[in-house]
Amino acid sequence: MNNTATQNTKKPPYGIIAILMAGAFVAILNSTLLNIALPSINKDFDIEASVGQWLVTGYMLVNGIMIPTTAFLIQRYSIRRLFITAMSLFTIGTLVAGFADSFPVLLGARMVQASGSAIMMPVLMNFLLTSFPVEKRGSAMGVFGLVMIFAPAIGPTLSGYIVEHFHWHVLFRIIAPIAIIVLLFAIFKLKDKKDKVDISIDVLSVILSTLGFGGLLYGFSTAGSKGWDSVYVYGTLIIGFLSLVLFIVRQLKIPNPMLEFRIFKYPLFALSATISIVVNIAMFSAMLLMPMYIQTVRGISPLDSGLLLLPGAIIMGIMSPITGKLFDKYGARVLAITGLTLTAITTYMFSKLTMDTSYTTLIVIYSIRMFGMSMVMMPVMTNGLNQVPARLNPHGTAMNNTLQQVSGAIGSALMITIMSNRTTTHAKELAEDAMKNMSNATAQPDAATLAAAKEQLAMKAMMEGINDAFLISVGVVVIALILSFFMKRAKPAEDFLSKQNTVKPNSSAKLAEN
Repeated sequence: MNNTATQNTKKPPYGIIAILMAGAFVAILNSTLLNIALPSINKDFDIEASVGQWLVTGYMLVNGIMIPTTAFLIQRYSIRRLFITAMSLFTIGTLVAGFADSFPVLLGARMVQASGSAIMMPVLMNFLLTSFPVEKRGSAMGVFGLVMIFAPAIGPTLSGYIVEHFHWHVLFRIIAPIAIIVLLFAIFKLKDKKDKVDISIDVLSVILSTLGFGGLLYGFSTAGSKGWDSVYVYGTLIIGFLSLVLFIVRQLKIPNPMLEFRIFKYPLFALSATISIVVNIAMFSAMLLMPMYIQTVRGISPLDSGLLLLPGAIIMGIMSPITGKLFDKYGARVLAITGLTLTAITTYMFSKLTMDTSYTTLIVIYSIRMFGMSMVMMPVMTNGLNQVPARLNPHGTAMNNTLQQVSGAIGSALMITIMSNRTTTHAKELAEDAMKNMSNATAQPDAATLAAAKEQLAMKAMMEGINDAFLISVGVVVIALILSFFMKRAKPAEDFLSKQNTVKPNSSAKLAEN
């Protein structure tokens, strides 16, 4: 009897799923807490936005480096062992961050947190895929999406309140006890058995993966402060690109690859992965640019900034299980087209921000944008994974999570770079216009008036830079919208990769073939 079918007819282990989702919740909550706090952290450590952004970018970079190894880890070790290790790393990082007195220490703590978070998410997604049959995966992933969105729903508001009334260190100190409780539950409650699988990881693949993804990310991230003509920028981009090419070539040659790139031979998985990459880049534009516009440009308090983002996050959370059921019934195509159309329209509206855009208008636009996003992410990802044979689920989830983290990191770095460069350009143009007006004026302004005017020009230049970054984001969303028209409902495909002997099947795959 087919092993996968047997597994799917059993009652899903909801206790294990609850513990795994609790770990995912605190990891996502921790990540979203920091977005609103970035301006305060930048000011506290007296660093530029492009430097402080590394707290987000670096977190995703470590995720991007670690996640490719998770397909190997899932096949080699038990869920209990993986989750306890991941939760321990995350808890240690959280405790250190809660008492960090310098930016390097805080960044290092975030990296440790990320190494734990990177293992958690693929383990949970893979466990859901193997616990539910294809026809019920939409609903299961919808509930997973609800947990994923509930954290962002309360994250910004909670962060805004804490930053406004306490120190940003408290953000980590309130997460630490929750993480410890989840870790203890995992130690005493998680019970699963895992047959020993005799596979080993390719060290050279790990090195090439780290150089590839790390080089690309570092190049994009430093372009905003160093400029595209800097040897540090184009040098690391070249190293990253070449390393990534070598990494892919090696994965195609070795019998047990760290990350299975042949999985892109399944067309619907390849299409869903591409759409997810594009959407992820667009999503991070609003996550990073909106707090800068709201707090730095408009001077709105951190708490009000969080409250502004709250309705959109709640809408996305409410829609997640609903979208899952709609996906099971109608498929991903209609949802993706509708959602991306709304996302494109609202992103364009964000490219027209002014110094007088009302608070209510910002809430409405952001909420509609999140409503659109809720129809895209999970349905598109689940549809692609549904075409992948069960044996390749670990590779499918690892590939999806790797692409999400890397595209999100590069996308956020790219948007910050565009914003920074365009802000500089607009600042020069506005300064030149101001000088012309001053030279034509009969009376010269005093020092106080001059300083106020200079600050106003800086804020206006940043606002225009943010608008330009959002406009680029519109083009990115339109690409995803065009691709979504080619989607169709996926069913598990024939495992032709196994037939070609390109990947050595593990013990469970052999059972499935008998």
